[in-house]
Amino acid sequence: MEETISLRELLNTLKKRLSLIVIITALATMVSGLISFFVLTPVYQSSTQLLVNQSKSEQPAYNLQEIQSNLQLINTYNVIMKSPAILDKVVSNLDLKMTSNELNEKITVQSEEDSQVVNVSVQDEDPQKAADIANETVAVFKEEIVKIMNVDNVSVLSKAEVGENVSPIKPKPLLNIAIALVVGLMTGVGLAFLLEYFDNTIKTEQDIEKILELPVLASVTTIKETDTVLESKRKAERRTTRGESFGS
Repeated sequence: MEETISLRELLNTLKKRLSLIVIITALATMVSGLISFFVLTPVYQSSTQLLVNQSKSEQPAYNLQEIQSNLQLINTYNVIMKSPAILDKVVSNLDLKMTSNELNEKITVQSEEDSQVVNVSVQDEDPQKAADIANETVAVFKEEIVKIMNVDNVSVLSKAEVGENVSPIKPKPLLNIAIALVVGLMTGVGLAFLLEYFDNTIKTEQDIEKILELPVLASVTTIKETDTVLESKRKAERRTTRGESFGS
């Protein structure tokens, strides 16, 4: 019985504060949509792949020991590719208006699991610029890795290219709006319960019983005046006004 009453009170609270919940949810959704479509700058991503081996030798093409050694060196290659030794030259070659540290934040280098394939992804507000940076980073790495680690067998599997109808990877307006909708709804519901919790005014007989823990024996209801009573009062006022005018 207590659970039914509690659930009923919760539903009554939501019903009473429904307009507040709807307003907060609508505002959160609207603000998220405006920011996603008109404030945030679209960011594009371009990627390239390369295969890194050690120096070429006369050993069989599929030497398991050599492949295992290459796999262990992949993390080292990933670090070198994002090092100032590589990125400084990329900045210089492309005449980028940024430092190597700023360029480092735009580049993501990942290796496929248990493979010698390295993926280089670049994010930028200009899709063509992102592709140029990705391709130039791989080109500089291919040139410098020979001096750094005596590796002269770097093969580019795919170059970064810009398609005709390229789409930004962020922001994602629909996802942002959906998140704002959920957050706004949760905020509205939470605020509704919070206001109800701090609302200590007495509105019904049940509130009195709950607060004083005493039964209600009687209650005085508000009696509304009918149209007949109001009309009688008006007639009495008119008679009084006429009597005063005759007396004067």
